[in-house]
Amino acid sequence: MQALLACLFWGIMPIYFKLLQSVAPLEVVAHRVIWSVPLLLVILYFRKNLSGLRASWAEPKVRNALLGSSLLIAANWLIYVWAVQSDHILAASLGYFISPLLSVFLAKIFLKEKLSRNQWIAVGIAAVGVSILAVEAWQTLWISLALAGSWSFYGLVRKVAVVGPVVGLTIETSFLFIPFLLFIGWISFGNMPPTTTTHFGDELSINMLLLGGAAVTAAPLTLFAAAVKTMKLSTIGLFQYLAPTLQFLIGVFLYREPLTTSHLICFILIWSSLALFSADAIFGSSAKKKAAA
Repeated sequence: MQALLACLFWGIMPIYFKLLQSVAPLEVVAHRVIWSVPLLLVILYFRKNLSGLRASWAEPKVRNALLGSSLLIAANWLIYVWAVQSDHILAASLGYFISPLLSVFLAKIFLKEKLSRNQWIAVGIAAVGVSILAVEAWQTLWISLALAGSWSFYGLVRKVAVVGPVVGLTIETSFLFIPFLLFIGWISFGNMPPTTTTHFGDELSINMLLLGGAAVTAAPLTLFAAAVKTMKLSTIGLFQYLAPTLQFLIGVFLYREPLTTSHLICFILIWSSLALFSADAIFGSSAKKKAAA
């Protein structure tokens, strides 16, 4: 249930950011970071894990890795918010469909993890799908690839950094806190044109949505982190496809984004590759357990 709720959170996130259409994406991300820091500290306090935060911060290797991942997650959030507000939800959802397969490929390159024959086929099918989309929808393909790349490399960095999800996110947002706080101060009190002035304080609804960005960030992560402790890894892997599927449906049916033939072919090939990849992960894991027994 916790994993399901987390993926539902992530899946309906386009609706949330559409409500902030009047606010520039960089300002949305800035508030998301600024308000996440105190919320995450409160969460760590009640989970009695502030000592874990101090220990991770004191470890140079962890701190340096999280500095890199903070830049990746900031880029990912900024591109995603911009894509949603610019009516490119389909391109964004495609990026998160591609990222699990790209993560597998990166694990092969950087972590020397072995890929089965079926996993190589799955990656190949996904590559064909992306290539087809590149022919007709190359103008928005960069959105999908940028989101997939930033998220996959973020996952790679977080995998090698020995730190919990909430502690890690707290350190990442702490790195970003001062730069984004200065940015908000600059657009609030600097001699800026009207198009770059802060929208915080304009309307109660906008204020609540900007403040709520912290909860939107922390809530699904906390739920998912709790679910990982009790669920099988193969089941978790299947759940991660729910969020981009919901985003895809929201883009097509709620916001009426155009679904071209190349989009449809690409998504079908991506879904097929994910089905093959997931089946290989599930049945391959079962076979290994039987062999070990």
